[in-house]
Amino acid sequence: MTAANPTLKDQIMQNPDTGRAPVTVIGLGLMGQALAGAFLREGHPTTVWNRTAAKAEHLVARGATFTDSVGDAVAASPLVVVCVSDYDAVHELLDPLGEVLDGRVVVNLTSGTSRVARETAEWAAKRGADYLDGAILAVPQAIGTADAIILYSGPRSAFDLHEPALRSLAAGTTYLGEDHGLSSLYDVAVLSLMWNILNGFLQAAALLGAAGVDAATFAPMAKTGIGIVADWVAAYAQQIDDGTYAALDSTIDTHVAAMEHLVHESEALGVNAELPRFIKALTDRAVAGGHGGSGYAAMIEQFRTPSEVRS
Repeated sequence: MTAANPTLKDQIMQNPDTGRAPVTVIGLGLMGQALAGAFLREGHPTTVWNRTAAKAEHLVARGATFTDSVGDAVAASPLVVVCVSDYDAVHELLDPLGEVLDGRVVVNLTSGTSRVARETAEWAAKRGADYLDGAILAVPQAIGTADAIILYSGPRSAFDLHEPALRSLAAGTTYLGEDHGLSSLYDVAVLSLMWNILNGFLQAAALLGAAGVDAATFAPMAKTGIGIVADWVAAYAQQIDDGTYAALDSTIDTHVAAMEHLVHESEALGVNAELPRFIKALTDRAVAGGHGGSGYAAMIEQFRTPSEVRS
């Protein structure tokens, strides 16, 4: 306990009226409002702050406390959840607070990179605050439900202390480890997976659309295909970790031949062929590197090689 926060230890204790620890939410965009709403539903005394006070009105009507200053909002709770536009905005709001942050746990659910997350952790430590970086894998409407996943990385002790409150936000509350950058890395990794799946579906829909097949007609088969690939992930992951790439189904040489068909079909139908050409170019490199007889998991070597090395 510090002079700046004389009641911090008391704040961490459960509120005798609600049985829940108090929390503060900084930033009331759509996601911030959803976070604050979830805390309120679970009975946490919730303090909120936003530049535009009107965004807090419906939360105040439900029992939240709105403060006019960020400093007062931070001082109100031992757990401070920040969800704003970017890390620059985080620093703009919290940098001036100084010792008000001392002894508190700051959970930053703002999207960013692993480098900036680690830098922000160092910044928080200099101000006496424990820092958890987080990534939300959910839309605002899913917050507080079984469909929400939120990832956290940083000091285990800080996560354990506030895990009960954080579980108010997502059934899929997941602690990744001490490295503050892990949440951001997982976030972009999942985004990469999402975009690649969606781009593959859009390429396929464009091909079939050229033959008059509606995307809605194709969608059930696309879902089945995605499920089949999903079932391969565990075996591929084991091969990647082991560094051995046995051809469990077909070799990369076989995949290259099929990729040629995709490129030619796209060109013949007047569909953009940039994506399949790029995929085939990567695969050709794998063959040139001696992996023609390997399973497709050997393509990991191409993704591990920085672009500038190839150029």
